[in-house]
Amino acid sequence: MPEKRSIPLSVPNLSMDILDNLKDTIESGWVSTGGKYIAEFQEKMESYLDVERAVAVQSGTAGLHLAMRVLGVDRDDEVIVPTVTFIAAVNPVTYMGAEPVFMDCDNDLNMDLDKLESFLANKCEHQNGKVINKSTGKEIKAIVVVHVFGNPADMERLMEIGAKYNLKVVEDATEALGSYYTSGKYEGEYCGTVGDIGVYSFNANKIITTGGGGMMVSKDQDLLEKASFLGVQAKTDPWYYKHDEIGYNYRMTNIQAAYGTDQIDRLEDFIITKIKNYKLYKEALAEIDGLTLLPFNQGTRSNHWFYSVMVDQDKYGIDRDQLLQKLNDVNIQARPLWGLIHQQKPYLENQAYQIEKAQYYVEHLINIPCSSNLTEEEVEIVVEWLKEFSQ
Repeated sequence: MPEKRSIPLSVPNLSMDILDNLKDTIESGWVSTGGKYIAEFQEKMESYLDVERAVAVQSGTAGLHLAMRVLGVDRDDEVIVPTVTFIAAVNPVTYMGAEPVFMDCDNDLNMDLDKLESFLANKCEHQNGKVINKSTGKEIKAIVVVHVFGNPADMERLMEIGAKYNLKVVEDATEALGSYYTSGKYEGEYCGTVGDIGVYSFNANKIITTGGGGMMVSKDQDLLEKASFLGVQAKTDPWYYKHDEIGYNYRMTNIQAAYGTDQIDRLEDFIITKIKNYKLYKEALAEIDGLTLLPFNQGTRSNHWFYSVMVDQDKYGIDRDQLLQKLNDVNIQARPLWGLIHQQKPYLENQAYQIEKAQYYVEHLINIPCSSNLTEEEVEIVVEWLKEFSQ
C-alpha cells in the first residue's frame, strides 16, 4: 500500500524573503491601492515580458472586463469564446451586455480554429468590415482565446483569422505566464503579448501569486492608458474628484504587489521545477495502461501550469470519476476539467457551434498535483496510487 500523504493540486510557492517587503508596506502605511511596489511589480513584468507597459489590476477577471470595455464591446454585440475554460473568461462579455458565442476545443484543449473559421465563413455575413451573425443579426466584435493550462494556442493562425475578419483578439493568458513561442512568426514572444490585449492572473493557484490581482499588456498604448484610467474610477482630476465616465475600482493593492515583486523573480525556477515534474509523470504514466498525460504544443515553451491525464476506463479498469474519488479519498487533490461553459445555467440559451470534442475531455480528463514546490517524492507517491487503483 502506497504512503498516505496530503498532496494538494496547486498551491502557492512562497518565500520568507518576502517579509521585508510586507514589513515595509506596514511601516509606511501603503497597504492599499497606492505605493512603490505596484510600480516595481509592473516594471518587472514589463522587463520579463519585453513589453513597453504593463497595467496592474485587481484580478484577471477585472482585466478581461476592462479589455472588453476599451475594445468597444457593447450591448447587443457578440464575442466568440471557448466553452473549455473557467467561467471567468466568459462572464466579462456579459458584464458589457454582450453575448458569448461558444466554440469547441481541439485536442490541445484550446479553441478549435478550424471550427472558428468555418463559423465565420459559413454562419456569418460580412458587411462594411463588420461580421454579422446570421442567426442572431448581431455584430461579432472580438475573440477571446484562452491558453488552457498554460498550453500556448496557435496565435499565428488566430491573428490571421482576426485580421481577415476585422475582429479584435483578447488573450486570456491567466494560466500562461511564462509560456512563449519557440518557432514561427511569434518566436520568442510570450503568451499574452501577441493579441490586441493580454491579461494575466495572480490568483493563489497560479504559477506566481499575489493572493489575487492581475495584469494587462498590449502593443496599443492608448488601449492600456484607457484601461488604466477606467480602473481608477475614471478620475480626471486628482485633487477635485472629477469623473467624466463610469469607472471601476480595479486597482491592485501595494501589499499584493509586494508579493509579486518577489514572485516574478522566481518564475523561471518555478517553470524549471514544473517541467521536471511533468517529465517524471510522463515517464511513469507511460507504464500504466489506460492513463495518458496530455502533451504541450510543439513550437512552444509552456509553463506547464497544470498536468492533465486522460483516463481510458476499458484499459485502466475504472472511469475518471471513480479515479477522482479514490485519489481525493487518500488526500491527493485531483480535479476534473471545468464544466463546459455553454452548459452552465446562465448560458444555456447562447449559441454553441458544433461542440463535440469538449464533451469527451470533460468526461475523461483529470488534473493531478502540479505545484511548483511539488517534490520528486510526492510525484512518486501520486504515481504509486495511480498504479494501486488500476484494475
